[in-house]
Amino acid sequence: MKSYDTLLIGSGHNSLVAAAYLAKKGRQVLVLEKKTHPGGTAVTEEFLPGFHASTVADGAGYLSPRIVRDLGLAGHGLEWLPSDVVAFCPQPDGGSLTLRTDTLKTAAEIARFSKKDAESYPKFLNLLGRIAAVVRELAGVIPPALPDLGLADLLKMRSLAGPVRRLGRKDVAHLLRVLTMPAADLLNEWFESDAVKGAIAANGVRDITWGPMEAGTAYTLLYKWGLSDPGPFRSTGQVRGGMGALTAALVRAVEASGGEIRTGSEVAEICVEGGRATGVRLASGEEIRAGTVVSGAGPGTTFLDMLDPAGLDSDFVRHVRNIKYRGSTARLHLALSGLPSFTALDGRDPRVSLGNAIQVSPSIAYLQRAFDCTKYGDFSDRPYLDLRIPTLSDPELAPSGKPPGSPYDGAQDRHVISITVKFAPYHLRPTAINGGEPPSPAELWAARRVDLIETVLDTLAEFAPDLRGKILGYKLLTPVDLERDYGLPEGNLNHGEMTLDQFFHMRPIPGWADYRTPVAGLYLCGSGSHPGGGITGLPGRNGARVMMRHGKS
Repeated sequence: MKSYDTLLIGSGHNSLVAAAYLAKKGRQVLVLEKKTHPGGTAVTEEFLPGFHASTVADGAGYLSPRIVRDLGLAGHGLEWLPSDVVAFCPQPDGGSLTLRTDTLKTAAEIARFSKKDAESYPKFLNLLGRIAAVVRELAGVIPPALPDLGLADLLKMRSLAGPVRRLGRKDVAHLLRVLTMPAADLLNEWFESDAVKGAIAANGVRDITWGPMEAGTAYTLLYKWGLSDPGPFRSTGQVRGGMGALTAALVRAVEASGGEIRTGSEVAEICVEGGRATGVRLASGEEIRAGTVVSGAGPGTTFLDMLDPAGLDSDFVRHVRNIKYRGSTARLHLALSGLPSFTALDGRDPRVSLGNAIQVSPSIAYLQRAFDCTKYGDFSDRPYLDLRIPTLSDPELAPSGKPPGSPYDGAQDRHVISITVKFAPYHLRPTAINGGEPPSPAELWAARRVDLIETVLDTLAEFAPDLRGKILGYKLLTPVDLERDYGLPEGNLNHGEMTLDQFFHMRPIPGWADYRTPVAGLYLCGSGSHPGGGITGLPGRNGARVMMRHGKS
């Protein structure tokens, strides 16, 4: 039976990052993936003949520049396609607001809505940018084992002081106040224009199931902002070839250092002897031994499915079972015969203005109404939509001409639109109970798929009236599909809600935020760990640092 120093479960980007770091340090590393291809949520897939999309995660992600440098990912084929547009935000009156990486250009855009807001915007960026930088630095810190602190933990906490101390006393007060605020309250203090507030607030709720009027959404805004480079608010540009190209670069980095990756190898059980992880048993029955086992899967999958919970402390299991997911994300990919005409462009070059995100988020009230429906188990008839047209800068994602045997006719200017739909709750309200068992989420979503697609298209038709006539085909991923096909509980892309009560030392659960687990030799490195979700690679890098520090213990 072959044995390895380190065995990683799952080949999502965090697992690959951890594997690459460990392999560079001379560890004998094996990554196991149950699918036929690596990547987890960072994949590029063909959803219609010739049409490819970043199926789950899209854009450029928030991958740490340090990880890119450390692993030499540019040398392994990773290429960024930059954009100076942060978000193009069409408005119901036919106008638009474009946020850019250039502060002065954005202020000039904002002045068309409010001169007062244009004056406030640079000041807002200056103060909140400094606070977001603290959040960014904390994302790279190994959290202490609160509430059970030992001397080693107290010494580690000195690393927290630096980022905060650099703020200065006055700004620390701002930090403590802002973190718990609703994004709406924060933005209402700075701006008067609905368009400006809606454009910024959307980035505080895109990846969670809260509206901008809920407490703590200012923190989620700062989290994305802090990890954006250059930002502000969100990542810009995209990976050439889609997110699957990022995975391909990480795979090359792992293999270049001697690591192995095996696909089609589903882990059924983590083997434990004498309270220590000793390897895994595959669904095929094969057993593989390792000195260290690392799970890139979510905490629930790791502790409740791959381990016998009866062998774990009951309080620990209770905390794991109480992790909140509250999935409310759907993804819709459209194959188009041509570029839709956004009326708000008013003659401007779409390849410039639409080069990054397009946000249908005209006001805080609009976002809040879209969220409110989830409280009653439904989606809004006017959802918050966050979309990209990746083929504007990466045309190879769509067929350039009529491929052999293709049913598509017409112009060669074919495109892909990838849409994140918020808020589409995993737990839909049953429309009728017939006296038997309540319908499952899968049964309820099967009955509502067409309704959601029509709702999205109706919403987009207000801004691009000719869209429907250019649709050649589509692929919809509901929260149920994301759970079934990508191992995301309740369709939550982050392995757990990114809210303050599941942040830092409380992620995944209090007392176990330092990537170690109650099982000796077993570690976590996925998005359920600090700092959380988004294509950052930081849980993988942080987890690898802990593993190297503790050797094989």
